[in-house]
Amino acid sequence: MSLNLLNVLRSRRSVKEYSPKEISNEVLFRILEAGRWAPSAHNAQPWRFIVIQDSATKRKLAKAMASRWDRDMSKKGIPKEKRESLIKTSVERFENAPIIIIACLTMKDMDEYPDDRRKKIEYVMAVQSVAAAIQNMLLAAYGEGLGSCWFCAPLFCQDVVRKLLKIPQHVDPQALITLGYPANEPPPPPRKPLEEIVHQSHWRHTA
Repeated sequence: MSLNLLNVLRSRRSVKEYSPKEISNEVLFRILEAGRWAPSAHNAQPWRFIVIQDSATKRKLAKAMASRWDRDMSKKGIPKEKRESLIKTSVERFENAPIIIIACLTMKDMDEYPDDRRKKIEYVMAVQSVAAAIQNMLLAAYGEGLGSCWFCAPLFCQDVVRKLLKIPQHVDPQALITLGYPANEPPPPPRKPLEEIVHQSHWRHTA
C-alpha cells in the first residue's frame, strides 16, 4: 500500500455537518460509480442505491424514522426531554445534508439454498458486499472533497423506509449515507492498537 493511500484512509472522517454548497451531478456520478465497482460475493452486486436530493422527501424520511426511534427509546425508559433532544438533532442532520443515499440489499442474484443455515450465510455475504460498496463511496466522496457519514438507522425501521420510499419488498434498506461539503473538520477518532486487534494464526505458535 502506498503512503498516499494510507494517508487517505487515515484522514477520512465521518462528517455530520455540511455547508449548503450543491454537489454536481458529475461528482455524484463518480461516487456512485465507485460503489458499483466494489467487490461482491459471486460478483452478484446485490446493492441498490436510492439518491434523495429533494428537501421535502428528506424531511419526511427523517421525521418518519425519528418517530419510530422515539417509540423504541420510550420502551427503554429514556426520558422525554432527552428523546426530544436526540430526535431534533437527528432530523436536522438528515434534513440539512445536501444528499442522502439509501443503500439497499437484494438477494435477486445471490445463490439460493433449501436450508436455513446456508440461506443465512448467503444473506450475510450480501450484507458484506453492500458494506464494501458503501466504503468505496465514502472514500470516493473524500477524494472529491466531500464529507460523508454512514448511518445504520434504516435497519431499525426498514418497514418505515420501505413504505415512504416505495421500495419493493424484495429490497432491504440497509444504511443511510449523508453527503455534502464539510462545514467543519472533525478530530481523528481513537483507534485500537494493532497489538489488540491482530492475532497470529494458531499454527504459527505450534510450528
